[in-house]
Amino acid sequence: MTLPGMLRLTALIVCLSTEARAQVQADSGTFTLFKFAQAIGAEHYEVSHSTDGVTVADSFSFTDRGSTVPLRTTLRTEANGDPIAFQIKGKISRQSSIDEAVTLTADSVVIRIDSLSHVVARPAAAFTIAGYAPVVVQQALLRYWLAHGRPDTLAILPTGRVVISDRGADTVTLDHHPSVLERYSIAGLIWGRETLWLDAEGQAAALISIDAEFDHFEAMRVGYEGGLSLFLARAATDAGMALADLAKKTQSASQGTFALVGATLIDGRGGPAVPNATIVVKDGRISAAGARARVPKGYAVVDAHGQSVLPGLWDMHAHYEQVEWGPIYLAAGVTTVRDVGNVFDFITAVRNGIRSGKGIGPRLLLAGVVDGNSNFALGIERVATAEQAVAEVRKYHSAGFQQMKIYSSMTPEMVRAVAREAHRLGMTVTGHIPEGMDGYGGVNAGMDQINHVQYIRRMMLAPRPAGADPKSPPPPLDLDGPDAQKALAFLAAHHTVVDPTVALYEWILHPADRPVASFEPGVLKVAPELQGALVHSGVPASDSAGAQARFHEFLAIVAALHKAGVTVVAGTDQSVPGHSLHRELELYVQAGFTPMEAIQAATIVPARVMHLDKEVGIVAKGMRADLIVVDGNPLTNFADLRKVRLVVSNGKRYEPGPLWQSVGFEP
Repeated sequence: MTLPGMLRLTALIVCLSTEARAQVQADSGTFTLFKFAQAIGAEHYEVSHSTDGVTVADSFSFTDRGSTVPLRTTLRTEANGDPIAFQIKGKISRQSSIDEAVTLTADSVVIRIDSLSHVVARPAAAFTIAGYAPVVVQQALLRYWLAHGRPDTLAILPTGRVVISDRGADTVTLDHHPSVLERYSIAGLIWGRETLWLDAEGQAAALISIDAEFDHFEAMRVGYEGGLSLFLARAATDAGMALADLAKKTQSASQGTFALVGATLIDGRGGPAVPNATIVVKDGRISAAGARARVPKGYAVVDAHGQSVLPGLWDMHAHYEQVEWGPIYLAAGVTTVRDVGNVFDFITAVRNGIRSGKGIGPRLLLAGVVDGNSNFALGIERVATAEQAVAEVRKYHSAGFQQMKIYSSMTPEMVRAVAREAHRLGMTVTGHIPEGMDGYGGVNAGMDQINHVQYIRRMMLAPRPAGADPKSPPPPLDLDGPDAQKALAFLAAHHTVVDPTVALYEWILHPADRPVASFEPGVLKVAPELQGALVHSGVPASDSAGAQARFHEFLAIVAALHKAGVTVVAGTDQSVPGHSLHRELELYVQAGFTPMEAIQAATIVPARVMHLDKEVGIVAKGMRADLIVVDGNPLTNFADLRKVRLVVSNGKRYEPGPLWQSVGFEP
């Protein structure tokens, strides 16, 4: 630790000791809450000091795309910061709730999660906290860690452990007044790392994190909002360093010349599988593939008998918001990812790190998201005019983005302006259908692709009868009716590409009393920090019948799109990392795709859509060596696609087990 850092630490400990001697004090503070760098709410806390200890009462709330996410927390500690009791209740995302309490005695801990309680022995050192929010409890965690000798790991209650590291000092100048802040990395509260800055008094100044929806989340103490760009850039630099660290820790990667022998080859072109095939890789390319291929002298041989070789998979709807997604995607057999909405500085740093070999992850293709202004607007980049929208297109194009993504608050004029400029620059346009428009209007305005099946459903509904209450439910969906058939014919004629994300809707719309593991077993293998938010989800019993009917409509629409010849590409958005792409493809098979067609929806079809089919998407001579090896044969038992045993990304071989484990998942 540097001398300035030691001085800051000494000052902080002195400050804490002074607090411990105080009899009655009061304090308060406010953080502005951001999502994707846009202000969406506030956290306000009050601290009361007395002879009985310290009580922190916190009110945290933000509004995300029209949904309120309120959270209330109370933390009681001894005067020295040791926890006495902790209670947190409310929502941690639009879809996830939390209700937990911890009470500590001299030798035991009573833990309540929802309605279930249990007692455990009190650890020698532990702090009470649950997740990314509220910020003031993270501040208290950092103070506790500093006052207890900066342990390598620290137990947290109700469950888990955190790893905290001092990343150095940053100087932030606001209104011509410089402030020196100490930057810390925290791992274990959420899946992955957070970055938090403390001032010399031990007050949290800024937090760069991820919320329970996996979206970028930021919090700035009032007065520090002007430094948001600096904090984001610094956190992005840390993310790049973390990518490099992960690459060093994952020693299963190897490269060079090698051959996979004895495999069943499913090359992705649609023909029958080739038994007992050999695939030869040299310098990141496939130099031979098929039953007659021979292993050149001196090549390493990988025995693939009893296994199948397929093209590396694509996820065409990703939000790659943590460096930890890289190993997860590779472990699941995903070698190419299209990111459709991210913080600019973060995602370009991650992409560049992977390209340069300093990080680990699939190849990233990027869509730059742009939105207008409304209560339903997303963060990222918001524009008020068509001219501003065009400027955003040019910015993204200059940074090497392949697409533009339209979000929900864009006006028709803005959509047309984005599409014209994107097409002029050789980019394509994907995204949501904005409020006030329909799929017909979006495509006619220049959109090449549509995200999410919900927007296709809206196109298929019959119009309300004349004079009907606009708030009344629309007529039921009739896939054989003229309105649905018109929509299908329109999409096919315009070569519109759809990524339905039905696995996401299955998760969102499932009954709360139905375990997620019953349809997505991968949820039992995710990192503990993720599992709570994923399993405590779903709709209440009173709404479950309607929600399930809607999900089955979505699945039927995917079947109708496929039957009508509309291009469907597989994407997941965000639900169960690393596993949901497999579930998406399983749902396609349920919808009537053949196993080969489902595989192609995540291989050659997206490669064509992104104009990369001359380089990747099939297993053939001259193609980039993006491959997966799975146990069994998914053409005869589609579940075998989940059994990934080896991943080859740009000629590098990875064993999935160490990749899963490097980010806290079970293989």
